[in-house]
Formats: sequence, structure tokens, C-alpha cells
Amino acid sequence: MVFDFSFLLVALALVTGLVWGVDRWIFAPLRAARGHAKEPLLVDYSRSFFPVIVIVLVLRSFLYEPFRIPSDSMMPTLVQGDFIFVNKWRYGLRLPVANWKMLSIGAPVRGDVMVFRKPTDRSLVLIKRLVGLPGDMIRVTGTQIYVNGTPLRITPGELYSGPKNEQYPFSRVGEEQFDGARHAIMLDPVRPGMEGEWRVPEGHFFMMGDNRNNSRDSRFSDVGFVPQENVIGKAEAIWLSFNPEPGSILLWERMGTGIR
Repeated sequence: MVFDFSFLLVALALVTGLVWGVDRWIFAPLRAARGHAKEPLLVDYSRSFFPVIVIVLVLRSFLYEPFRIPSDSMMPTLVQGDFIFVNKWRYGLRLPVANWKMLSIGAPVRGDVMVFRKPTDRSLVLIKRLVGLPGDMIRVTGTQIYVNGTPLRITPGELYSGPKNEQYPFSRVGEEQFDGARHAIMLDPVRPGMEGEWRVPEGHFFMMGDNRNNSRDSRFSDVGFVPQENVIGKAEAIWLSFNPEPGSILLWERMGTGIR
């Protein structure tokens, strides 16, 4: 169990609902019989906040949850300062806090950008791209990925010119294909990347950042393979983007764009 914002919402919903319910069924009739119509301040607050808390809890737990990009590991797809919506129902509905799956709706596919809890520290939430499904053999050489012996097609592009480009003066934006779907990756010839070969165990996923040579992901032991139950949802859209560099506050061109 992780004591996060969802836990706080559940706790507040239980407390306010209990206070309101007990008062309505027990104490309110007693006050009415005695001619005291005014309800205590605690009950008034609980009655007012309970439905609001429940609505927010349902939206965050079963529909969409906001998430802030904390690092450069998913550049150029996502940059530090992006705020995104995470689809919570795409892979099935789970109970908040307990994280028990109530209903299976769909399954992750290679290339999905997913938000998940770090296997070695569930209090930390990460975002990476799904590279390997259970049973896959993944090999990484430089920025080239091989899935079950087949190399993913990479098309090099122009020099990177987006946010924080001064930190990546030699990086190019490449286009990579996963089962026909295309997405951008960062190709950095200066920074060495983590190479190796991994067999994805059953019930787990192999995740990698799009900034291949600047990402702590499943290639490293402090992250490792991601259990299916650690998955929070699928990243779908950028709803707000703050400029990480001096100048304009917002990156308007990034806001409202889908994530692929």
C-alpha cells in the first residue's frame, strides 16, 4: 500500500461520508426531536465536501489522472515541464490504493507510453515506453533495439532543436517504428548508452525512455522489469507545458497534443 494522494482522497471520503451518514441517521433525528435544527460545523463541512471528494476520487481512479514529467528521459516525446493526462481505464479498472483489478478492458502493446510505479520503490512514479512484453528477448546495442532478434527500424532526422537543446548540441531526433506505429527518439552520439540482453519474465514489462542514452529504465537494476500490477495507465495527451528555459512561461505549441 502506497500512502499517496489517492490514499488521502479515500481516507477523506470515508471520514466525511461516515460523519455525514452517522449524523443523518442518528443525531439529526435526535436534534429535530429536541427542536435543535442547526447541525454542527463538522457535519456541515462533511456534507459539503463528501460529494466533491468522491467525484475527484472517481475521476482520478477510473478515468484520467494528471502527471508531471520530472526528467529528460522521455525527450523528445516529453520534456521536463510537461503535464499530461494518464488514461486509467485503457488497461482495466483497478481499485484505488489496493490496486486490485476489477475489470480487464485492454492490454498494453509495444510502443505504448506508460506510467508505472518503480518496482524497487513503489512510492516513485516513472514514465517510459513499453519495449518488451512477457517472454520477449530484448537486446540493446547503442540506440538500436532488437525485439526477439528483429531490429526496430530507425530513421535518423535533424538536429534536436526543442526545449533544453543547449544540453543536447549533438543529438538528433530519430523516428522509430514499433509494429507499424512510429514515434520520435533522441539519438545522442556523445553519451554512451546501457547495452545488454534481457529476457522479459512472465507478468512483467521491459520499459525504456525515448532519450535512450539518458534514461534510467529496465536496463538498470534499480528499475528492472516492471510487474503488470505496477502499471498506472497509458499517457495520452499533454494538457499543460511549462518552458524549462528562460523566456516565455508556457510552451503553447505542445499543449493539447497527443502522445505517440
